Amino acid sequence: MKTMTCKQLGGACDLEFHAGSFEEMVEKSKKHGMEMFQKGDEPHLRAMKDMKALMQSPEAMQEWFAHKRKAFEALPDRTS
Repeated sequence: MKTMTCKQLGGACDLEFHAGSFEEMVEKSKKHGMEMFQKGDEPHLRAMKDMKALMQSPEAMQEWFAHKRKAFEALPDRTS
């Protein structure tokens, strides 16, 4: 189980996500993002705007995902 924060995943807060795989981490981050979108949380809305701009370039998005995956894989695996 590894831990990353919303900020580490491109978000706006220090909420921690715990996951066994990068894909699971991304899903947890997306769910949190949707919750913050529904609440109209301004810092998260700004982060989503930045992500939307990044998504305009498939190459940039692939590079972003590769960088985040590498950061995830470099984290220590915690068992608790």
